[in-house]
Amino acid sequence: MSIPVELEEVRGVAAQQAEFAYLLTVSDDGSPHAVAITPVVGESSISCPAGRRSCANALARDNVSLLWPPDRPGDYSLIVDGRARVDGTTVHIVPERAVRHRPAAGGGSDCAPVALHKDT
Repeated sequence: MSIPVELEEVRGVAAQQAEFAYLLTVSDDGSPHAVAITPVVGESSISCPAGRRSCANALARDNVSLLWPPDRPGDYSLIVDGRARVDGTTVHIVPERAVRHRPAAGGGSDCAPVALHKDT
C-alpha cells in the first residue's frame, strides 16, 4: 500500500520526521553514496549543503533521493525522489515522487504515497 504526499505536504511531513535526512546519490562505479544532511524544503525544491562527492555524483547522475528517518520507532520514514541541480556546495532537488514508508506488521511494507503538486 502507498500513501501519496503533495509537495506542499512534504514540508509538514518532514517536520514530523527526524531533524536530519540522508541524501542518496550514485557513485561512478554504480555504488550508492549516503550522507546525513539538513534539508530545507522550499517552495519548489528541497535544498541541502553537501560534500564534494555528493555534489559530483549529483552533477553526473541527477536522479537522487532523500530519506528522512522516523522521529519514533514504528512511525513512517519519508522518501523523496527527484532531480538534482548543484550550485557550489548546495544540492537543490525538485521532487518527482514522495512516499511515507514503514515495515508492515507481519512482514512486507506499509507505504503511503505523498502527492506532489507541480506548477505548470
